[in-house]
Amino acid sequence: MDYAELKEEMKNAMKAKDKDRLAIIRQVKGDVDATVKDEGRDEVTEQDVTASLKRTLKQARETHEASVKAGTDEERTQRLAAQIEILEGMLPAQLEGEQLEALVAQTIEQTGATSLRDMGKVMGALTAATDGNFDKGAAAAFAKAKLG
Repeated sequence: MDYAELKEEMKNAMKAKDKDRLAIIRQVKGDVDATVKDEGRDEVTEQDVTASLKRTLKQARETHEASVKAGTDEERTQRLAAQIEILEGMLPAQLEGEQLEALVAQTIEQTGATSLRDMGKVMGALTAATDGNFDKGAAAAFAKAKLG
């Protein structure tokens, strides 16, 4: 998702009077704007938006998990679950399953990895190739099975 799409999502949420969606999109937009300003840049990249979405999603998941464990505020827990769903819908689909397994095999071949010692090299190459948009646990399991 690029910055223009993020702003369009914000407009749509305003028009629909969807307060939960609007709040989380504003949070992401604010994070993106702060990052760009801190780095002294004029333009926002798609990577900036994606990174902000991922950071916000991670925070929301952690907060949701803590809220579930505490079990005290059901309304807050439901709001966090809705935010997680919104954020996941805004991110590009993660590589998983057979696609991921094929990419892991291809990356092992390309990097010349032969043992578990090369796992970091394989995971680094995967991250670079997919911009970190894959199930890391599953990728590590596939790589371990092939290298181990």
